[in-house]
Amino acid sequence: MKLPVTSYGESGTPVVVMHGLFGSGRNWMTAARRLASAHRVFAFDLRNHGTSPHVPTMSYPELADDVRETVEGLGVGPVALVGHSMGGKAAMLTALTHPEVVERLVVVDAAPVSYPPQFEKYARAMRTADLSAVQRRAQVDEQLVDAVPSPGTRAFLLQNLVLDEAGARWRPNLDVIEAAIPQLSAWPEDVTGSYAGPTLFVYGGKSDYVQQDHQALIQGYFPQVRYEVVAEAGHWVHAERLDDFLAVVTPFLA
Repeated sequence: MKLPVTSYGESGTPVVVMHGLFGSGRNWMTAARRLASAHRVFAFDLRNHGTSPHVPTMSYPELADDVRETVEGLGVGPVALVGHSMGGKAAMLTALTHPEVVERLVVVDAAPVSYPPQFEKYARAMRTADLSAVQRRAQVDEQLVDAVPSPGTRAFLLQNLVLDEAGARWRPNLDVIEAAIPQLSAWPEDVTGSYAGPTLFVYGGKSDYVQQDHQALIQGYFPQVRYEVVAEAGHWVHAERLDDFLAVVTPFLA
């Protein structure tokens, strides 16, 4: 499936950026504009997120195939593929299964491991919120407090809320996302082989998504890997510490 794409920049080597769970290409807008001074940057909306079509299934092999098809459709490959969290896992699997479209790989705060599925409650809270009389985001924010106590996380989730003359609605396909969270939290068990291209893992010093004991597994999949830690960042590295993130990613992309 070809994905919706927002492009930044007119010239330079191609870079594709991909968001995480409950995100969209818009999450990368500020970083993409900065990178566009030296690159053509393409922000993807992954299936069932952003402006992508709502489809009934969502797995990492499907995400990787969507990425391959979209890159081939753009006619700009191979590309530097940059993915955060869920998008990082999709980027890893794309590099492992479709290396012909990936010139180099940047994985942001994710590892090829299974994490506990902790976000189903977010999807359920969004899906079951009463939007019938909503006129302001604050009305939905109040409904999410019990399931999502962090104001910052609620603000991130509320970026998915559409308010227009037709009323309030969610942009993502929450039913399918909620059902898929267990496998999106995991890593496909049958992945073999390795990706020989240059690979950079960037992770937040205040995040626990990439740990020391993951490195042997990462090295097996990505033998040309190097690591950079953004010490003051949590999971949303490129949003929390953009200058520090670009300081380590820009030289690698060049």
